[in-house]
Amino acid sequence: MKCFERLVKDHITSTLPDTLDPLQFAYRPNRSTDDAIATTLHTALTHLDKRNTYVRMLFIDYNSAFNTIVPSKLVIKLQTLGLDPALCNWVLDFLTGRPPGGEGR
Repeated sequence: MKCFERLVKDHITSTLPDTLDPLQFAYRPNRSTDDAIATTLHTALTHLDKRNTYVRMLFIDYNSAFNTIVPSKLVIKLQTLGLDPALCNWVLDFLTGRPPGGEGR
């Protein structure tokens, strides 16, 4: 099933609208954690070039964030992004009733 899941992920990623926030790095083609770090660092350093300024940053790591997703809320978000309703229903069926963390696959 992993192969099929990857195909679905790639399809969803390819159909995401270009109107997503430009600072969205996850699940975007040609974007990585390194890009997020470089953008954040550049923004902070550019701001610090001005006199009498400072920067505060807060970093949060959501441990096992995917395992806490409510499938129905995810599907509503996917529909809002314009994904095909049939695909959204498939995602809902796929995620509903599954054990957290993908055990049993």
